[in-house]
Amino acid sequence: MGFLSQTLTLIINDNMKFDETRDFPYYRNNPRISKKGWIVLLLSIPFSYIMYSIISLGSEFIGSLAFCLLLLIPLLYYSNWDYSLLFHKPTKNELILAFLMFIGYMAYSTVVGVLLDGTGTGGSGLANSFTIHLESIVSLVFSMMGEELLKFIPLMFFMRLFYKYTNNRNLSIAISSVIILTCFGLLHYEPPYSTLISVLALQGLGSMFELYGYIRTKNLLVPYISHLLTDALVFILIFSGIA
Repeated sequence: MGFLSQTLTLIINDNMKFDETRDFPYYRNNPRISKKGWIVLLLSIPFSYIMYSIISLGSEFIGSLAFCLLLLIPLLYYSNWDYSLLFHKPTKNELILAFLMFIGYMAYSTVVGVLLDGTGTGGSGLANSFTIHLESIVSLVFSMMGEELLKFIPLMFFMRLFYKYTNNRNLSIAISSVIILTCFGLLHYEPPYSTLISVLALQGLGSMFELYGYIRTKNLLVPYISHLLTDALVFILIFSGIA
């Protein structure tokens, strides 16, 4: 994995250029979000989760759409509807980066999955074609954006919080990233289908590929595309009975 990481880093740093004028929004009051705004945004996370769980009982597609919009609309509202704070039209290099992060995660998850299975900490792996259907695959278009917003909102909140008291941008990014990766992994903890170690390693630490895509480009469409490719491939393999 070290070789893979070094190879990807060399390819990206030597051959791929990105817009260096972009910065993370909100953490330096750029723009400012009020305390009330942050409360609303943070509360939108559990609320969107609850609504998804309820609505998906009738339609997974509508549930995924609601999940995405219940996070996106408040965020855009407190951003004065400035879409450029979140999204940019992906450049060729950004699309390549998204694909490389997809490949990186698939390689990482394969190796880690084998190691977890070998130590008996990989979960029961009971997901099958009966739990994945065509609507699940189509719904990924919205649910994956919802998951990226689910990480983005608290990431920006913690960056704002730590930067306010440390005035250190890099430290704020590092601490916030660790918190988000850990929490995102724990959200996937669902015994007996998974173990604590497996979700922290696969969904938690594994999300570093998508997080790197965002940190490098400041464009949420980059981790979104990478995440969408990953889950679409996994769902299709399960749906077809291959996995």
